[in-house]
Amino acid sequence: MTAPETQLARVAQLLELNRLEQALDEVNRLPAALAASPAAFRLRAATLTGLDRWDEVVAVARQGLAETGPDAELLGRLGLALRHRREFAPAERALLDALAIEPENPWLLCQYADLCSSVGQTDKAERLVARAAAIVPDAPAVFASRFQLAYARGDDRAAERISREFLGAWPANPAALALHGVAAARRGRVGTAHRAFGQAVAHDPTDADYAEAAWETRVYAHPLLLPLRPLYRLGILRTWLLAIGVVVLLNLAGLDLLAGLFGLAWALFCVWSWIAPPLVRRMVLGRWRS
Repeated sequence: MTAPETQLARVAQLLELNRLEQALDEVNRLPAALAASPAAFRLRAATLTGLDRWDEVVAVARQGLAETGPDAELLGRLGLALRHRREFAPAERALLDALAIEPENPWLLCQYADLCSSVGQTDKAERLVARAAAIVPDAPAVFASRFQLAYARGDDRAAERISREFLGAWPANPAALALHGVAAARRGRVGTAHRAFGQAVAHDPTDADYAEAAWETRVYAHPLLLPLRPLYRLGILRTWLLAIGVVVLLNLAGLDLLAGLFGLAWALFCVWSWIAPPLVRRMVLGRWRS
């Protein structure tokens, strides 16, 4: 292996180990001739993608395309970054250009599916995910796209089922753990969500989103917020409608005293739901920083 190949392999290895800052340092130290190669642009864009530095991904991808010509991976990175910047039309153009080069690339198909899910084109997203799944059914990108599609359709149960399948296939994958945490949190299981996000952080301590989610679910898993679990599980609107329905039914049944007691308990519950979360957040933050 030549010296340039060794340097690029070192960056790729760091990227595979999720040591993103080190990978970025290495790619920034490449000699000028090597830094302008298609492989170097791909590695730089992939590293910046892992760090969620979307503006820089856009700049690097565009520079690489301008200097080295059409490249499916760089176009895919460009489309992904533009989607995160909510620039949907140019994101679609980049992804279509990428798929014109590699029409059966599962990662590109999933990126296009995620874009379609983001803009409500769920039927199109489903077809794209199906194409990707036919090629590599257990790829993390396929699971993630299926999860996003389920949420775009408002199907929390399907999303939770997909997250369990993802975690079963990839038990140490931080994205699988994080999506399991998201699904659990949406279903009101904040304890499970906190454990899942904590494990995601343990596997990928560089991801700020995982750390933030682990901290937030740590707040909502606190014992003082246990009475609010039905609110998290059912949502504010359904909880209010349920409470009003109970009061009305008790009144219709002539149980005015019970209706009054329930109304008082509901009022106290509402007050607690307003004051407890910021109080617990301050308590947990203090311990987090100590």
